[in-house]
Amino acid sequence: MSRIPRFVGYALMAGAAGLALLERRGMVASVGPLPVIAAVLLLGMVGVMLVFTDLMVRGLYAQVDVAKRAPPPADGAEDTDAK
Repeated sequence: MSRIPRFVGYALMAGAAGLALLERRGMVASVGPLPVIAAVLLLGMVGVMLVFTDLMVRGLYAQVDVAKRAPPPADGAEDTDAK
């Protein structure tokens, strides 16, 4: 599983921060037909979505790997938590 989506997410968040800084200093007023704040919000939201999705999927895969390595329950023993 590649970590490229997470790094792209970080890059999008950094781009959003850079655009916000440029707008704050008055160097940029719009990005094409969009106001800068709309572009900043869009880039930031997509970046955060990519990063958190990647981290959640990696966490799920780690839990599955741990469950696969766990020894099977003894005969007759039931899982009391699974109701």
